[in-house]
Amino acid sequence: MSGAHKKLEKNINLMSIFIVIVVSIGGLVEILPLIFEDHVRTPAEGVAPYPPLQLAGRDIYVREGCYNCHSQMIRPFRSETERYGPYSLAGESVYDRPHQWGSKRTGPDLARVGGRYSDEWHRIHLLNPRDVVPASNMPAYGWLETAEIDPEDIQKKMRVLQKLGDPYTDEAIEAAATEVQGASEMDAMIAYLQALGRAGSDR
Repeated sequence: MSGAHKKLEKNINLMSIFIVIVVSIGGLVEILPLIFEDHVRTPAEGVAPYPPLQLAGRDIYVREGCYNCHSQMIRPFRSETERYGPYSLAGESVYDRPHQWGSKRTGPDLARVGGRYSDEWHRIHLLNPRDVVPASNMPAYGWLETAEIDPEDIQKKMRVLQKLGDPYTDEAIEAAATEVQGASEMDAMIAYLQALGRAGSDR
């Protein structure tokens, strides 16, 4: 056994093959059960696909790299649930591609931020974070105020998501252009943030 172990350690090609095999097995053990569990693929009660303006805001959130500092995953620990609210469930994120789970918290977790602050607070915070949080190291996002949402782009995204299984109707996709007409990227970002953690009619 000792000789075989030494042979494995000295042969980089053989070692690489074994590493790939072990990592693959570990990955399958972790991932496969999740694929077949309904609660991972079934939307939680009240969770629906993002309306057009919120969908645009979510894509801006991803584009601007907000996930680099903010997670959307409250873990089932008392210290987290007391600060942020009920812990996150997989069914809350079935329409998120990519999902925003993670543990990176330069800034606070945003999984339940919806409704916690007013639209005006979010607008001021995005224009200059230090106006509302003096110690903040978050950059300003002033350009969102003047950049407009492209209605056709939103419709294209909704059609793609429809093909991936999101229950958008053809009528909803047609109406999307009107719903986002004239809206700024700032409006979209605020709409998205205000939706986080709020199911049912608020989402």
